[in-house]
Amino acid sequence: MSSRSSEPLVVGRVIGEVLDPFTPSMKMVITYKNKLIFNGHELYPSAIGKEPLVKVQGEDLRSLFTLVMTDPDVPGPSDPYLREHLHWIVTDIPGTTDTTYAGRVLVSYESPKPSIGIHRFVFVLFKQKKNKSVNPPLSRVHFNTRRFANDNDLSQPVDAVYFNAQRETAARKRYS
Repeated sequence: MSSRSSEPLVVGRVIGEVLDPFTPSMKMVITYKNKLIFNGHELYPSAIGKEPLVKVQGEDLRSLFTLVMTDPDVPGPSDPYLREHLHWIVTDIPGTTDTTYAGRVLVSYESPKPSIGIHRFVFVLFKQKKNKSVNPPLSRVHFNTRRFANDNDLSQPVDAVYFNAQRETAARKRYS
């Protein structure tokens, strides 16, 4: 499988602030209510209240993967002193499947509710090196994706994607 570019992740500062440089080797397709997620696109919190459908595509049928979703911009992007906030972890996802039917939810989905500024919400897919259990973090706050991957002996990321979201006004919620 040809590798995909990680340039949007560099431009969006996901590589650097959340992840080290890597070359994508699998494809992760994420949809919220049939809306496909692309790097840097903005979604309203009202559209992302329930967990998305995540499909892992590639040629690695016998491997297992771990999906992590974090917000590195807590409490706000101008001073993210609480980064990262963990929103979701699913482990033991077989290649070429989706999280609706396979995988084990390690940390339940917490819908994004940014209160200050535009936040990035990052999905990272790691290949599990072994069939050993992935351990849950102690807390959702002050989560660190790099440390979590290292502590659980996960590979470099095989794919990542992020979207932006900000607080909705009452008028926007009412008419959406």
